[in-house]
Amino acid sequence: MWLFGRKGASGFSYSSTAEEVTKGIDGSGLTAIVTGASSGIGTETARVLALRGAHVIMGVRNMAAGKEVKEAIVKEIPAAKIDAMELDLSSMASVRKFAAEFSSSHLPLNLLINNAGIMATPFMLSKDNIELQFATNHIGHFLLTSLLLDTMKKTSRKTKKEGRIVNVSSEAHRFPYREGIRFDKINDQAGYSSLAAYGQSKLANVLHANELAKRLKEDRAEITANSLHPGAITTNLFRHHSIVEGLVNMLGRFVLKNVQQGAATTCYVALHPQVKGVSGEYFVDSNLGKASGQGTNVELARKLWDFSTGLIK
Repeated sequence: MWLFGRKGASGFSYSSTAEEVTKGIDGSGLTAIVTGASSGIGTETARVLALRGAHVIMGVRNMAAGKEVKEAIVKEIPAAKIDAMELDLSSMASVRKFAAEFSSSHLPLNLLINNAGIMATPFMLSKDNIELQFATNHIGHFLLTSLLLDTMKKTSRKTKKEGRIVNVSSEAHRFPYREGIRFDKINDQAGYSSLAAYGQSKLANVLHANELAKRLKEDRAEITANSLHPGAITTNLFRHHSIVEGLVNMLGRFVLKNVQQGAATTCYVALHPQVKGVSGEYFVDSNLGKASGQGTNVELARKLWDFSTGLIK
């Protein structure tokens, strides 16, 4: 739609694609981990990073699907350096196993794209007895990031290249439970709302990036941490809401982004020189955006950090 074609300060817009925002950027020599890379915008993010020369490790729950994606990318880009490793973000044991296997490969790590997510699921607990959306969308990524941070710090020091951590959040972070994060009621089934719980987990993604950015700055680490809204996209995230899914299928081609546009902001924040040194920010449509009041609440971010640290011990 023409309405969404207006460019922001970066020179990109709602309708820019991942290939467009990374055009002419050389990612060779970079190693990237992309979670949830076996479908949707995760696949496109992995493809475009590989297209730009990065060595991409896809963290995937379904290894058969990951293998198919890898084969499709290599078929299109014969020079692509791409691998798939098993990663179930709803299981801390799986996250620890993935991180240990990655560390034992002695690969560097420049980019960590925390992309995987589930949306508006019925009430369920993870294998670690944490509400499933909070466990998968936030805690899994919180643990993964903390386990890989040393490797990222070593890589940035050795290569003199800035490391980048990118949390894929959503505008849904504006619609969590009233109190934002339900620290004392994370597993409260009686008061559970599938959409508010999704909003809570996406708010956690923003707060995690903000607090991490602050701590990295205090450490003087050459690593940035940012969060973003990829846009409303036609992906399988809506599968738990049949009415929403029907509307998405009917209206999607008019108002929603396709996958190529949906992966644009992630690829922009991960690779573009304009984002160098920028940390603790929230991006929308490959431009600086503004998170909600709760999303910029410093005290809430610190409280979430302490709470999350307690859960991963």
